Order: sequence, then C-alpha cells, then structure tokens
Amino acid sequence: MKKYNATQKLIKNHLLTGEMIPGSEIGLKIDQILQQDATGTLIMLEMEALGLKKTRAEVAVQYIDHNLLQTDYRNMDDHLFLQSAASSFGYWFSRSGNGISHVVHQESFGSPGKTLLGSDSHTPAAGGIGMLAMGTGGLDIALVSAGEPYFVKMPKTMGIKLTGELPAWVSAKDVVLEMLRRYDVKGGRGYVIEYYGPGLKFLSAWDRHVIANMGTELGATSTVFPSDENTKTFFIQQGRASDWTELISDEGAGYDSNDEINLSELEPLIALPSSPGNVVPIRDVSGRPVAQVVIGSSANPALRDFWIVSQIVRGQTISPDVSFDINPTSRQVLQNLSQMGAMKDLFAAGARIHQSGCMGCIGMGQAPATNTISLRTMPRNFPGRSGTLDDQVYLCSPETAAAAAITGEITDPRELEKKYKISYPIWKEPEKIQTNSKMLIQPNGSGKDLVKGPNIKSLPDFDGLHDRFEIPVLLKIPDNISTDEILKAGADVLPLRSNIPEISKYTYFVVDHEFYKRAIKNKDDYNGFCVVAGDNYAQGSSREHAALAPRYLGQKFTIAKSYARIGWQNLVNFGMVPFEFNDPSDYDKIQQNDVIRIEGLIFAIKNDKPVTASINDRMLEIKLTYNLSHRQREIILDGGIINHVKKQKVRN
Repeated sequence: MKKYNATQKLIKNHLLTGEMIPGSEIGLKIDQILQQDATGTLIMLEMEALGLKKTRAEVAVQYIDHNLLQTDYRNMDDHLFLQSAASSFGYWFSRSGNGISHVVHQESFGSPGKTLLGSDSHTPAAGGIGMLAMGTGGLDIALVSAGEPYFVKMPKTMGIKLTGELPAWVSAKDVVLEMLRRYDVKGGRGYVIEYYGPGLKFLSAWDRHVIANMGTELGATSTVFPSDENTKTFFIQQGRASDWTELISDEGAGYDSNDEINLSELEPLIALPSSPGNVVPIRDVSGRPVAQVVIGSSANPALRDFWIVSQIVRGQTISPDVSFDINPTSRQVLQNLSQMGAMKDLFAAGARIHQSGCMGCIGMGQAPATNTISLRTMPRNFPGRSGTLDDQVYLCSPETAAAAAITGEITDPRELEKKYKISYPIWKEPEKIQTNSKMLIQPNGSGKDLVKGPNIKSLPDFDGLHDRFEIPVLLKIPDNISTDEILKAGADVLPLRSNIPEISKYTYFVVDHEFYKRAIKNKDDYNGFCVVAGDNYAQGSSREHAALAPRYLGQKFTIAKSYARIGWQNLVNFGMVPFEFNDPSDYDKIQQNDVIRIEGLIFAIKNDKPVTASINDRMLEIKLTYNLSHRQREIILDGGIINHVKKQKVRN
C-alpha cells in the first residue's frame, strides 16, 4: 500500500483533475476562500464581470486589513463596496480594525484537513494548523468561488525534520530565517515544505503559523505542519475543539527532498536589506544604530509574540532614538493583552499602539525616516515596500526587536541578560483565552446592489492574442524583481487598487521612476512593449495588479529566465505569455530599447511549439520557450481568463 506524507494526503483528498506527478497541472477542490481588501476589490469586480452570483465555497471571508488609513474617501469607499459585495456574493465580512486576515482566519475559520485559497501570498500561514493553504491571483479566486477547481502545478514535497528544543532568546522566526539562510528566496519553488520530527512538540500552532507564513518568502507553493496535540490545544483555547481533526503522515512516508534543523543549535538571526533571504547571525551586525522598531504582522501575530516583548521592556525605557511601534494583529490579541496587563507594560515603556491590521508591513503608515534602520517582525523587506524608497528594513524575531528598542542599536538579545539583567520571559500557553468575533458579519444572502464610489472603476477590456508583434524592450530588470517593484505598495498607491488607470501610473516605479511616461510615449510609436527579466520574476505578493497594470499600459509579454509561481499564473490569467529563455545566457544579449519581432505566435501557442524572437537591427535570434498546459494556452489565445470564460459560456 502506498504511503503518503501529510501534504500528499491533503492533495489526494482534494484532487479533482490530473495526476499527482510533480510538475503536471492538477485541479483541486477548494474548501475555504480568504480575500483581503487590497486585492479583494478587483476580485469582486471580476466576479461581477464574469456574471457570478453566489460563492460555492464552504467558507468565504472578505477581510479589511490592508487599506486602513482614511486619509480621504477612497479607502472607505472600497470598504463600503466590499461589504456590499460580501453580502451580495455570500461572504463573511471582517470589518476594518478586526485584524489581519491570516490571523483572524486561524482564530475563527481555519480547520485541519481543509484547503484554503487566498488572494494574499501569505495565505500558507494556515498550513501551521494542518491545512493546504495557497496564495494566488484574484481571477483564480473568482473562478474557485464559482465552484471551479484551482489549477496549479503538482508540487514536490520537501521534508524538514526538526529535532531539539529552541534555546532562550531564540524563537520561531529564527527557524524560518534559518531556512531562508539556507535556501534564499527561490530555493522552495516547486515545493510544499513539510515539517515533522520530535522538535514539533515544542512549537505551538502560532509558532508554526510564523514558519508557514514566511515559507512564501522561500518561493514555496505552501508549507504544511501536521495536525497533532499542539494543534488540538489551539482549537481548545479558541473554543473550537470540534473543528480539530488529526492529520499526520503515514509511517514510512518519504519526501522528494530532505533536510534537518536542530532547534537547539539555532541562534538569533536577522535578514538584512533588501531581501528576506539576506540572512546573517545577529552578532555579524550588532551595534548598527536603529531608529524604528515595529512589532506585529502576519509573520509574528501571536499573543505570545507581543507578551514576550512586553515582558522584556517591562520596567525599561525605550531608547530616545527609537520609535517603538506596536501593530496588534487582531482585536482578540489586543483584548487578551489588555486583560493580561501586557498593554500597560508596553505603554509604560514608550510604545506607540496602532490599529489592528497590516499597517507598516504593506507601507500603510510607519514609513521609516530617510537613511535610517528599521527593525521589523514582518515577512518582507523588498525595496521601498515600507513607504520610504531608500529604506533599510531588517527582519527579525520579537526578542531581537525588543532588544533594539531598549538599546537603540542592533543587539543580540542574549546580551540583555548580561548587560541589563533581564531574564528571558517564560511563556506558557493558556488553557483558555478570551475570543472575540463581534466584528465578523455573517453572510446574509441579501443580494444587495454593489455600492461603487467614484474611485471604483470597471475592469478594462483586453483583446485576444495577436499573431505578430514588433515591439520594444521598454525595460530590462535583474533577478528576483518583486511585485512590490513592479507595482508599488504604500499609502499613496493602495487606495487606487480599484482604479486601474490611476494605479498603472506606478507601474515599475520603484525600479524606473520614468517608466509610466515612457510607456505612454511608446503608444505613439508601437502597439505595445515587452519586458525582459532575470530569475524569479514577480516574486512576493500575490497582487494581480502587477500583471494587470502593465497589461493596461501595453505590455504584451515578458521574457524571463524564470518566474515566481503566483506572478507567472497572473500573467497567464491576463493573457500575457510568460516566455522563458531557452538558453538563459541569451538574457545578456538583449538590451533595453531593442525592438523584438515575433511572428506566427497564434499557430505556435495553439500547437505548443517553440517561438523565435528576432532583433533585426543586430541580426540576432533568440529561442523562447513557455511551460503552459493546454488549458492555459487557450486562456492566452482568448486574451485572458475573463474573455475565456465568457467565450465558453457562448459556446455552451
């Protein structure tokens, strides 16, 4: 009898189409849907454009956690639109200030053995409680909400055996930073990372959430932990014991790749600017002055994470050179911190308390000062993501962040015992906590009309694939370009998420401030443009705006050495061919402003044939490939999923 690991069990139990052969396309049944507001507005508009009526998911939740700042009418208009859409399409609605989607979903909805699809790349955080959870673009969410399978390449599984127990001043964040130190931001591509072994008994469900959340930064399709007694403890705490089920690997089940981490040997680690994979031991950078410390995000969301910080700074005074910012991750966390007295300790030390939500993680407030270091317990530090273009954001554990808040410089937290006589606080999981679901609005099936303010624009129409292109390379970019660099984050941009003409002005802004002007000027001379990129193009956030806005400006295709999974899917969904170099060294031969000619493209895509790109003025030919399923080739030919679905309806 075949033996399955936990990941394979989850896939097997939800497999609708395809075979469990790594690299082949499979279709999965999705049980639950998670949408956040920065991507949710487009999803609801896409559902409207597709003519969908009601979600068919077991649980679908629309969260307001990103666009919280109300500097003008636009974010509030989006919130009203999303609430009306949630009511119309049968979604739960989590109100502004209720908390970060991944945190509230684990508190109130997540369940072992289920699948979860989210319009946020950190959705795999739910793998910490034994779910198969994946992030994706909004068009995929809209189709799954209508009852369609979720199509994804069958992943391999990477088994990480955990042994030992974390020492004092080292926590779950250091575990995933160790993974990033080993594998960098693309070492997990094509894998689901599954953790197992005796070290698991020392990691709570929330510790596992931290590790699963940042598995996304490894490029992994998802991360899975077994559902065991520690998971059961979490569900009992939440008053949801009946939602717990066991999920463990069959004895003797194997993995496609293996590694081991001895937790006892870990030390405090930190990711330097400007990549989560740029990880070094704290001791290598100790003494660098710090101007800001931010605690809280989906990557360190737990009651324990804030309590530990409160006890470290208890009776201390924050350095006068540091802004000490606290982002509570849910109202439930905030309520329990208050009842435990931890909020009093944070206040007394000099903390600034912000509302429950993503906040500084997505650049919605808390932008650091120019040419200063900001230490954050967050998952990402891509260039400019914080809201400051020349930011110096470091990613670390709550313990390391608290140490810097006290000393005013990057400090190995183990030094606090020696120099400040601060003992490491010992956290014990409470048997029961105060739950809070008062800001969750149940689906009521009212079918009310969608409320659209003046900033909410309908989706642009796109035509099908052209047979011939002769267009310039308007931009050439290096490896590991993130969606934050393709379509800027921050308080000036996020309110435009439902207005494609306006948000397109920020396309590639982080890497080229003049790109929008050049794209507009290009329309006078050519019918579009293309972009050339290195490895791992469009890593990071799931934001489909990073495909939609360039398409709106005239981008016809990308040529890259390789792609991040979600970014690749989003290009296909909006009708752009994600070409790859047949020979990666050809990347060096193409220059920005080269004019590329491709002919016979429709025949090639229909018949899955390779493509040749010509650069006439240099007599250069470049062989291009693409790795698309038959279904995806049809989507490309029709000009994107929306066109494809509408044509299918006409045919049927």
